[in-house]
Amino acid sequence: MKIVSWNVNGIRAWHKKGCLGLLLEADPDIICLQETKAEKEQLPVELIEIPGYFSYFNSSLERKGHSGTAVYAKINPEKVTYGLGVKDLDGQGRQINLFYKDFVVINCYFPNGGGPEDRLQKKLKYYEEFLKFINKIRKSGKKVIFCGDVNVAHEEIDLARPESNRESIGFLPEERAWVDRFIEDGYVDVFRDAYPDRVEYSYWDTKTRARDRNVGWRIDYFFVDETILDKVVDNKIYGNVLGSDHAPIELAINLKP
Repeated sequence: MKIVSWNVNGIRAWHKKGCLGLLLEADPDIICLQETKAEKEQLPVELIEIPGYFSYFNSSLERKGHSGTAVYAKINPEKVTYGLGVKDLDGQGRQINLFYKDFVVINCYFPNGGGPEDRLQKKLKYYEEFLKFINKIRKSGKKVIFCGDVNVAHEEIDLARPESNRESIGFLPEERAWVDRFIEDGYVDVFRDAYPDRVEYSYWDTKTRARDRNVGWRIDYFFVDETILDKVVDNKIYGNVLGSDHAPIELAINLKP
């Protein structure tokens, strides 16, 4: 099974650049998109009805044109849910959960946390409730795969300029500690597990043309339950693929829905 995850930074603009066709050429089984910034009703039919795929959308109700997620899947899940089930965290369309027989694939766009202090606190609360959510799924007997824009660089190797960003949103100790918590609870960052010393990024600031200089951050992840880590075949960051300020990432895993 091949899963691709991509923060598209506006699905309509991304589509106009021909990026959907590029993804479909790779023939993934599941496509997880974040920061779609659109409601389903605003999308052209070719983004809603893709031959061979079921489609699912979760749009922001709190702020129109903000956040949002979408999933395209070749095999229809047994069940699809939206969000965490926490009212004050589910208003921005940040999560879609696909339940298959033996496992769950979660597409999530974690809050950025920048701006007023309450936004950082809401981000930290999202991490807390997300960990409760996936642990509950695991206790039910299903394995967990989650992916998306986690909006934090975990270690110094995961961003180009750690020294100058120690007090920056996305690299604060309290944010990084939540990635530690995920790992401590048995979820594996498959890229870093496979490539302990590899320097690759998945996000670059557009205002400073950071991509031209490769001054980036690795903030897009695949995590898998440690009990299925041996099923992982490959994972990649496609840093040379344009169309967004984020690069697509891919997981190949030996599981069948």
